[in-house]
Amino acid sequence: MTGGWDRRRARVALAIAGVVLLPAAFAPVAASAETITVQVSKLAFVPTSVTAKIGDTIEWVNSDFVDHTATATDRGFDVKLPAGKTGSVTLTKAGTFPYFCRVHPMMKGTIAVTE
Repeated sequence: MTGGWDRRRARVALAIAGVVLLPAAFAPVAASAETITVQVSKLAFVPTSVTAKIGDTIEWVNSDFVDHTATATDRGFDVKLPAGKTGSVTLTKAGTFPYFCRVHPMMKGTIAVTE
């Protein structure tokens, strides 16, 4: 007589576990952050415009023989880029962020950040 009761309890426990765990099976998986590379070469940012998501990192690779910066026009970031070195910033908010080189102001770029 207790065998039927145990099977019923097992079915109820399984049903509860299914209800609890099923939503987790369909939950969206968080996208991993990416690193987007911008080359600094011949007094230019290449590409001049990039699109990224919050949490992504922009890495500038300065292959010039002179120092540069990647400076947001709103001063939200100011990355020093010594000759032959790299620098980076991790994006923390959505928006469009124009930037330039403080040493060579004609060098300009834009980062569009989405959520």
